[in-house]
Parts: sequence; structure tokens; C-alpha cells
Amino acid sequence: MSDDPETDDDRTSGDRTGDPPMTNFPVPDIEDLPEDLRERIEEETERAGFTPNVFRAFGYKPSHFRPFFQYHDALVEDTPLDREEVEMIVVTVSGVNDCLYCVVAHGALCRFYSERPKLADQLATNHRAADLSERRRAMLDFAVKLTEKPGRVTDDDLAALRDAGLSDEEIWDVGSVTAFFNLSNRMASMADMRPNDEFYDFAREME
Repeated sequence: MSDDPETDDDRTSGDRTGDPPMTNFPVPDIEDLPEDLRERIEEETERAGFTPNVFRAFGYKPSHFRPFFQYHDALVEDTPLDREEVEMIVVTVSGVNDCLYCVVAHGALCRFYSERPKLADQLATNHRAADLSERRRAMLDFAVKLTEKPGRVTDDDLAALRDAGLSDEEIWDVGSVTAFFNLSNRMASMADMRPNDEFYDFAREME
């Protein structure tokens, strides 16, 4: 691949502002995608005010785009966890995995939903340094262990979550979010997905 991004049209097609959506695989033009993908991307663009690069990146393989975002939507919509907690898990796991895209993109969402501008940075580097309730610390401790040492997760770990006040459904969802974003982190790292510039500054001035 050329060092000049302007010559790599197949990999950086579309908007030339900021970094390309990803550098290791071609990025299709939105108008060339199937109609259902275009509609999903248009909905997200209208909601966010820009098109998050992960949508354009996963457009590379439409058959994977559909279940990936369907599962993501189920994780954030059909859960007793609040959205702030979901994003806290995502940022913590993504920090463990050194996933730039997810740390930056979901760090922005974590700031927005928590209304705590420093929280995402703390979680991405060391969640134990953040000011957390016992429930949330137990939740993130478990997410880190499931990420780093999944073979060592035992019934005692689940019992600790129950002792911290989590229901069985909440424990299931903590595990599901953790597992899904371990997948997402690895795909983003392999593809070299680049965070949109808009994510870096988003919600940093919230009280």
C-alpha cells in the first residue's frame, strides 16, 4: 500500500476528512452497499451527525454487517444494565485489548451517558483507579478477567457478582457485552479501523 493516502482510492473511498475508516481492507462507497445497509447507516448518521467509521468498515462484508449490528443493538436495547454500564464495560475491555477505535468511540459514548468527562480515560487505562460503586467495580473486574483469563472464570466469580447485587440476567449481559467487544476489538485491530475525529472531543465538557 502506498504511503500516500490519496493514491489508495480503493481503501479510503468516500470522505477525505480525517483518517480513513480502515487501512487494511477496501472501504466500499455507501451508495454501492445493499439498500438495508444504506438505510442503517443513514439512520446512524442522522442520529450521530456523522457516520461512525465502523459502519463503513463493516460494509466490506454485508453478510457480516447485518448480524454484527443486530447483536450490538440487542445488547444495548434488551438488557437491565443501563447504557452507562454497557459503555463502561466496552471501554474497560477495549483498554485491556489496546483497541484504539473502541476506546475512542465508546469513550465518547461513556462520557455522554455517564456525564463524567474523566471516567472513560480512567477506565481505558486502569478501571480500579476510577471512582466506582461496589457493583460496578465487581462488574468491571469480571469483564477484565473474562477478557484476560476466560479459562479461569469459575462459579466463585459469578457468586461475587451476585454478592455485589447483580441479577443472573445482568451477569449474563455483562458476559455478553464483554464477549462481543472482544470480537469487535480484534476485528478493529486487524482491519486498522480509525476513530472519527468527532469522537475525540465529544462530551468532554459535560458536567
